[in-house]
Amino acid sequence: MRVIKLGGSLLDDAQRRAAALKEIAAAWHAGEQIVLVHGGGKHIDANLAKLGIAKRMHRGLRVTDDVTLDVVVSVLAGTVNKWLVAELTALGVKAAGISGSDAATLVAERHAPVDGVDLGHVGKVVSSDPTLIRVILGQRILPVVSSVAQGPDGTLLNVNADSAACAIAAGVRARSLQFITDVAGLLDANGAVIRRLTANDAHAFLASDIVSGGMKPKLEAALHALAAGVRTIHIGGGTNLVAA
Repeated sequence: MRVIKLGGSLLDDAQRRAAALKEIAAAWHAGEQIVLVHGGGKHIDANLAKLGIAKRMHRGLRVTDDVTLDVVVSVLAGTVNKWLVAELTALGVKAAGISGSDAATLVAERHAPVDGVDLGHVGKVVSSDPTLIRVILGQRILPVVSSVAQGPDGTLLNVNADSAACAIAAGVRARSLQFITDVAGLLDANGAVIRRLTANDAHAFLASDIVSGGMKPKLEAALHALAAGVRTIHIGGGTNLVAA
């Protein structure tokens, strides 16, 4: 089984998104079990702007008050999720869109304040129940999961999609986890793509100044997935290249 996380600007690029989904559909039609996990930060930004709601970020985390949470849920669990389901359907794939909050597919705790800043409805994923995903896969339907998690006492929490994909991969005991992005992959100090690295190498990169921006949470999620038993991780622009 393979868990694929689709995100970044690629979600906004219709041509590149279509190419990625075409590869996913081909693997699915060949008999592979796949779970697709997605974010949608730029779509959230656009909808906040339309509503005149200020975007607030702190150390790379979206400060999510009540109004912002409504937008996050409607965009991730609604618009983006259903777009992906519709586009997979057009490729002949029977797909079902769910949110991570459904049937405890993603369970999170509320994120602690950072530098004294209350992040609101932001969560840290703590577990993933694979039951619903396994039921869907058992009917030969491809699950498409948005990064909205179940929080304490029936609340909803906005969680990092890379962390969500990692938790789901661990929960379903996936063979591999892939992050399909709008960049070529992890780059070294000279700007060259690193084709393969070990867990020890990844820890060294995280301790350096080489890894920054959105690549850092991906690398951290990859290490968590490896520790949970996922055998291979791939970070880059295509679905058919797998590296450990």
